[in-house]
Amino acid sequence: MKNLSEQPCLIARSLALVGDAWSMLIMRDAHSGLTRFDEFRKSLGIVPTMLTGRLSSLTEEGLLEKRRYSERPPRDEYVLTEAGRDFLPVLFAIGAWGRKHRSGGAVTRFFDAETGTEIDPVTIDRATGAEIGTRPIRIAAPGCAPPQDQQD
Repeated sequence: MKNLSEQPCLIARSLALVGDAWSMLIMRDAHSGLTRFDEFRKSLGIVPTMLTGRLSSLTEEGLLEKRRYSERPPRDEYVLTEAGRDFLPVLFAIGAWGRKHRSGGAVTRFFDAETGTEIDPVTIDRATGAEIGTRPIRIAAPGCAPPQDQQD
């Protein structure tokens, strides 16, 4: 995965960091308010060495920040950074895909804490207002001009 971090494609670069299930689930749990190692371990059922590695990686890459909450004994917590908070829509987009293509049986649901309404995420292109996935896309290599019909 480290080789992906140097690719020009931002999807590849991002997957190099958070492309494994454990990292995604740690980010999900961090968004639900978990901050401590034992909370993540209990929620995920992950072995401590694996959790340590994922938390270190997410911290090094700036999605989580490690903060000391106890000096005796020394204990740290992991809190979301701006980059970590910005990751929530990514998680919801994955969840929306799962609702459409992987649901069945009992599933976790997500609600807006202020309104109480169930969250139904949609990813929109800011420039066109079109829902992502409803229109064809083109991929341009670095340094290439955008397609002719897209230039201003």
